[in-house]
Amino acid sequence: MAENGVSPNVMFAEEKTGWTGYVEWEKYPEKKLLAQNILASHKFSPIPEFQFVPLPDTNPVLIGHRWKEYHEALGLKSIVDFSWKTVLKEKPDLIHLLDFPYNGETRRDQLLTEKLTPNKYHFIRNHGGVPDIDKDVYELEITGLVNRPIKISLKDLQDINKFPQEEVTVTIQCSGTRRIEQIREYPGDGDELINAPWGEGAIGTAVYRGVSLKKVLKIACGGVKPECKHLEFFGADTYFKKGQVYNYAVSVPWRKVRQSDEVILAWKMNGVDLPKIHGYPLRVVVTGYIGARSCKWLTRVNARSDESDGPVQSKEYLYYSQQIGKQNARYSNGFSIQQMPVSSAIISPVDKQVIIHDGFITLRGWSYSVNSGHVWYAVPQENMTEKHYHAWRLWTIDLPVEPEGWLEFCVRTWDSSNNTEPTFVRSAWNWDLHVTSSCHRIKIYSVNRSRPATAQRLKEIEDRGEEFAPLSKPLEWSLEGEEERFRISQRFPREPEN
Repeated sequence: MAENGVSPNVMFAEEKTGWTGYVEWEKYPEKKLLAQNILASHKFSPIPEFQFVPLPDTNPVLIGHRWKEYHEALGLKSIVDFSWKTVLKEKPDLIHLLDFPYNGETRRDQLLTEKLTPNKYHFIRNHGGVPDIDKDVYELEITGLVNRPIKISLKDLQDINKFPQEEVTVTIQCSGTRRIEQIREYPGDGDELINAPWGEGAIGTAVYRGVSLKKVLKIACGGVKPECKHLEFFGADTYFKKGQVYNYAVSVPWRKVRQSDEVILAWKMNGVDLPKIHGYPLRVVVTGYIGARSCKWLTRVNARSDESDGPVQSKEYLYYSQQIGKQNARYSNGFSIQQMPVSSAIISPVDKQVIIHDGFITLRGWSYSVNSGHVWYAVPQENMTEKHYHAWRLWTIDLPVEPEGWLEFCVRTWDSSNNTEPTFVRSAWNWDLHVTSSCHRIKIYSVNRSRPATAQRLKEIEDRGEEFAPLSKPLEWSLEGEEERFRISQRFPREPEN
């Protein structure tokens, strides 16, 4: 659609040469208003319903028709195309929960390969399209309540004679990790951007290299002014909320930035340049906070007296008490999620799996910062990966399991301050379906081969060339001979004598 005879792709041209896919919105209120009017003139596809119906077994699982249509209406379809091309190149083997904006979950077999998550397997939660930025023309703008506002190139940031470099091992997870558990038991809200039905794989650990934001502010900007209480981060991606258009914007408190270099500007991930989909050429990494605060494709840092007004900060990633639902939810009565709580997950075996074993079952999973709550086993220290302040620990445990049939296992993590996870999903449920931090539970069907009768039945099945699973498949032969059945029933009659 053209506005006054001018096509949208001309009205909303890219901001800088060498910054393909970056449209600056925040500095141009009149441009945002024009985009809002164009969007209001269109009818877009509805948000897909997936909380009360089975999820598709396709990959991608969900299709972001509405968000693609937003971009196309504003002449920005090339961003959509480049984003998916980047997904297929950098993340071909993930579970594509949502094709655009891209949400990709790490598969179970990829998640526990090693302590550090390989870049190609690290989950992705994007809020807009992937821009294509030339690092040689990249520059970062620092504005607001600083003593010297600046623009600085990536080359200068990487100059070790100007800024000391930092390397930190960090686990980043989406606050929606394990959201599927809340959806299955207590469905909740769907944001303007689809609340992706994350399982246990919206988490990953990497070594990031860059510079401390605190030191950049001190050395390059002469520090922040006394009124500064928050640092706001702007990304190059375009974001939509309720018919309006923005650049991605979030913030963290200044106290977080000034603490021991806990916020870095990173250009390397696991020893190589950031992949494009992870924020190349420069991103923010905020240790210990939800992934949404680690802004990708960073364009500007703005020092301010209050938190960001951007919708991602002020209207999303909110945690509500259990008493607040759709009928009374407001932006102002939820509180902003920043720090991630203690959390964990069992990655293998998987829920509803049949396990044939000899009295022990091996469980593997992750813990960030085991049975159904009646008996707990501590994972031995030697069966956990090394400690880091801001990274997970992978763990393995061989549990003694005598009983057979359906059993429930759960994992619970403690931290050094004795914080632990709530026992059940309902204990941590909230309308916006964030932070599923309850004990992770799976049900497995135990077949204990160390029991003679079980071993005999399994051998009989094997001798007939059959398999035990699936549980729902009846055996095609008589469970026992008539003579044996009669003998046992005579010895142990079902009816009492009197």
